[in-house]
Amino acid sequence: MIRCIAIDDEPLALAQITAYIRKVPFLELVASCRDAFSAMEVLSHEKADLIYIDINMPDLNGLDFVRSLSTKPIVVFTTAYSEYALEGFRVDALDYLLKPFSYTDFLRSANKVFKQFELMKGHPVTNELAAVPDSLEHLFVKADYKIVKIKISDIKYIESQNEYVRIHILNEAPVMTLMSLKTMEERLSGSKFIRVHRSYIVNLNLVKEISRAGIVFDNKITIPVGEQYRDNLTSSFEICN
Repeated sequence: MIRCIAIDDEPLALAQITAYIRKVPFLELVASCRDAFSAMEVLSHEKADLIYIDINMPDLNGLDFVRSLSTKPIVVFTTAYSEYALEGFRVDALDYLLKPFSYTDFLRSANKVFKQFELMKGHPVTNELAAVPDSLEHLFVKADYKIVKIKISDIKYIESQNEYVRIHILNEAPVMTLMSLKTMEERLSGSKFIRVHRSYIVNLNLVKEISRAGIVFDNKITIPVGEQYRDNLTSSFEICN
């Protein structure tokens, strides 16, 4: 079990995140706190592996609280202000949940925490990850020093660019973000996205045709299909003879 503390000065936000924590089988709620000083008191006599903390709080904000910790647990920031995102990652936060976030968003973040926790303990990642519903509608990514909200159903395909991925979106300019294609594949697992090449993930709902040359979208862009991915791609469609 991952022992966690939730910290938020807004009662409704705190109630929501504590309810989410209780629904995840591998999370154990140690305490819920209305301010950073209460959390300090809890940490003086309780062990915590993870803290969920709002950034914009009175007296001592979430960023300064995390900086003050001599021994840092895993940190996930929760806030309504996207401008804090980069600063949050500078203090080694594992993740950043932008309010308002759904249970699906929270669960994806919790699964990310679980993987990190297992790695820190030197354990192989097990199959205890909680199932993520298919209802995830948006993806939040860091790009150009801001957080960009992308409607998942509008993503045509995702292209690997060394340490970055380029997200190609219907009727919009592509978005480039620092992330591996493997990480993006994990974030989109359970949806209609599939890896078709070592450098590409595609949205099956937007594919127009599949030929020997590759996958074709309405704008005539062709995405190559790697041999090792071809059988998996074919099995993803119900083909009528």
